[in-house]
Amino acid sequence: MDEGRVHLYWGEGKGKTTAAMGLALRALGQGLSVTVVQFLKNGESGELEPLRRLGAAVFAGEAGTRFVSQMTPAERAAVKARHGESLRLALDGPCELLILDEACAAWRLDMVDGALLKCAVLERPKRREVVLTGRDPADWMLAAADYSTEMCCRRHPFQQGVRARRGIEF
Repeated sequence: MDEGRVHLYWGEGKGKTTAAMGLALRALGQGLSVTVVQFLKNGESGELEPLRRLGAAVFAGEAGTRFVSQMTPAERAAVKARHGESLRLALDGPCELLILDEACAAWRLDMVDGALLKCAVLERPKRREVVLTGRDPADWMLAAADYSTEMCCRRHPFQQGVRARRGIEF
């Protein structure tokens, strides 16, 4: 690989994490080292275990983690610290593709060390590819993106009251 690029999958539509994980699968199939850091999720996403089995390093949340709006200040601080530690560990390991899932929300909600997140993207090693996902990216993320794909929802079963389904939405 020559110089790594920054990918941004963002917007209100479904498919941001799915696109990122599809890229992880492709990279693993081509022999690249892949690291996934999931922010603000409970570690139960269906794609994580198969990626681990294929050799990806995965840093994810813990089961039972609540939405940020439901957390106490102490819980917020603990989750933010855990996110920072996961990101530091991810950056210390070998990685040709780094996926920072829900980085946009983690940044906006101050649930990750902002300086460390910016460093992971803007000061990455020359050949490292970085993927950011989330609904509402910061201006610096939009400016840094070599690939910017906005997911736009036109129709979703949730709008008719259909709950998320295991294996499809999570």
